[in-house]
Parts: sequence; structure tokens; C-alpha cells
Amino acid sequence: MAKNLKPETICVQEGWKPTKGEPRVLPIFQSTTFKYDNSDQMARLFDLEDSGYFYTRLQNPTNDAVAAKIAALEGGVAGMLTSSGQAANFYAVFNICEAGDHFVCSTAIYGGTYNLFSVTMKKLGIEMTFVDQNASEEELQKAFRPNTKCLFGETISNPGCEVLDIEKFARVAHKNGVPLIIDNTFATPINCRPFEWGADIVTHSTTKYMDGHATAVGGAIVDSGNFDWQAHADKFLGLCTPDESYHGLTYTDRFGKMAYITKATAQLMRDLGSIQSPMNSFLLNLGLETLHLRMKRHCENAQAVAEYLSKNEKVAWVKYSGLPDSPYYELGKKYLPNGSCGVIAFGLKGTREDAIRFMDKLNLICIVTHVADARSCVLHPASHTHRQMSDEQLMEAGVAPDLIRLSVGIENVEDIIGDIAQALED
Repeated sequence: MAKNLKPETICVQEGWKPTKGEPRVLPIFQSTTFKYDNSDQMARLFDLEDSGYFYTRLQNPTNDAVAAKIAALEGGVAGMLTSSGQAANFYAVFNICEAGDHFVCSTAIYGGTYNLFSVTMKKLGIEMTFVDQNASEEELQKAFRPNTKCLFGETISNPGCEVLDIEKFARVAHKNGVPLIIDNTFATPINCRPFEWGADIVTHSTTKYMDGHATAVGGAIVDSGNFDWQAHADKFLGLCTPDESYHGLTYTDRFGKMAYITKATAQLMRDLGSIQSPMNSFLLNLGLETLHLRMKRHCENAQAVAEYLSKNEKVAWVKYSGLPDSPYYELGKKYLPNGSCGVIAFGLKGTREDAIRFMDKLNLICIVTHVADARSCVLHPASHTHRQMSDEQLMEAGVAPDLIRLSVGIENVEDIIGDIAQALED
């Protein structure tokens, strides 16, 4: 197939490449195991000397086809699917960090990721420093240590809707000889491709816009292939020194630009097993085929809703980068010229109880834990997804106690606004 395909074509055509007589549509390889003719063939697979399939916990043809499509959308060299977005973020960092290491992360991230990094990974002996993503490069630099292994941020923060200055983060990361990892879930590669702005690794909760229908939990990691691990071999021993669990194989020597994803698959997935099921991958692929169509509608609807909210006298504030008075308007125009996403953060005049009362009055828009699918939904993060965080941590993460996260779907926008209007009535 021709190279340099447009994203719309990649969504539909990439990944599964049928040959003569094979199914036109990606099949579900719903099998845990794969047959070989002799023992030596299987042994070579276990030693990473041949490529192929032998156990779905490591790789599966359905999964690999979908991972290849997502990698093509992001412009990366390789990708892998995980069981959830949380698993993707964990694997992305843990693939290059171990006990005694440190990494730096923006405070403006999803509450689940915040807890994963600040609590769970700390128990594994990996320290992390949070930074204000709007700080100067000089301020960001102060967070780095000799044992820092990566810098992490979200293209559009969940739920604060802050837009990350990717180029600034990339400069700081590379100055310190570490990769920049970006969670690109909300923007999707349809609206932003972080590799084009200097990011090295991208993660996704495919559960969100990529699936689009709230049917399948999943995650993905994509490597740009641009970070030179060997140039910083003293920092990344797991990639640049022999792995005794594979008879002394060195990933960068054997696999080159594929080293990072190969290690994540052959080592982390082998041992931790957070694989996406082939059935979920199949459903994800169906969602990807219409991603380019849905993202346009999400953005159009969200822009209209954000403008309505910003003019409503009962609304105290609105965060959406498409609004000219947003502090992220210029960054949005730079990194997200075709629109950001369908998620809006806003607050009502009044108390937290007023916000909850408003949500309870909605009819079309449902209160759910989910976000970023075809149906409009709403959540109060301080009471739900971020309730483990203190008020101080909430404010650091850009989550005001009165923040309402509205995920605008692809319904008729007049119906969405109508539901909001009636819920705002006394």
C-alpha cells in the first residue's frame, strides 16, 4: 500500500493486510495457542530468534493488526495493545524504570494515573516528581535528577482540559537525555500527533474515542523509534545491556528501533500479562474505522456547547481551548488546529451541591464514569474519579472542587444544549 496515507485512509485500511482468499475484514483470532510443526520452531520463538505467534499473552494476530494501525496513525515504528489505558501508562514507564529510579510528570493528568504514579509505583521503589506543566523550562529543569528516566504528560489533561506545550516538554526531556511520554487519549492522532512535536512515546486509553462506543476496555503504547537509547546507555540498562532471561540478548543490538516495544512485549507482557483480548481488539478496530468521522463531530458539538455555557449567566467558568479567552487558545491553535476533543470542564455559580443537583436533572446526558464515547455524559471528578485525592492535590491537578466534566457526544447539538438548558433552570 502507498506510503504517506492520510489519517482517514489509515483508519479504514491499515493494520490487517489480507492476501488472496483471506477475509477482507480483520478476523478474531480467538485462540490462546498456535501450532508448529516441530520443537525447534517453537524454541526459536521463545528465544526471540524468529517472529511469530505461540501464546496470546505475548502476541496475537488480531491484536498486532490493530496495534499496527494505531502505530501508523501516530506515525510510529511499532505499537502494542494492553488490557487498559492504566496498563499502557504503567508499562510505558516501567519499561525503562526500576527500583531506585525517578521520573517527572505533569500534575495535570487523569486521577487514576496520578494515583498509579504517586502511590503504587512508589511502592515498587520508583520515585516521581510532579511539576506544573505551565512552568518555565528553567523551573521544570529543577525537578530532574541524575536517576530521572522519563518525562510524562497528557496532550489534553483529563479532566482539566489543559493543553500541554509538547515542544517545551520535549526540549527539557531531551536536554536531560530522557524520552518524553505523552498520553494522547483525548486528542487522538486525528487531532494531534505528538511525535511531530518531539515526543518519543505515546500512550492511549483505547477505551475512549478510539473504541468510541464504550464496549471494550483497552490501551495502547506506540514508540516513535526516534529516541536514541544507545546514546544514553548508562541510563537505560534494561534496553542496552544483556537480558539474562533471554540468554544475554541485548534489545538495542538485536532489534534497533523496535527495541522498546520488543522489550515491553517480551519482558513485561510475558511477566505481567495485561494483554488486550482479541475480541476487544476486534471491537476497537471497528471503532478506529470511523474515528476520523466521529472526532470532527465531537469537536463541532463541543465548540457549540462551550460557547453556550460561556454565555450562560449561571455558569461561573468554562475550560475549553476552542474558546478565544482560554489560556490554552494559542497552544490549541498550534497543536490542535482541527479541534481538541469533545470534553469540556466547567463550573456553576453556587456550591458543590448545586453542581450535583444540575447533573441529577439531566435527561439525555447521563452520569457515568466513562468519558469520550459517542454518547454525551457527565461526571463530577472531585466526587467520583478523583475522590482519593486531597483538595490540595485536586487543585495541583487542575481539578477544582466544583469542576464538572462534560463529554459531548455525537448526538444533535441542539438536543444536547436543550438538555443542559432545562437542567440549569430553577
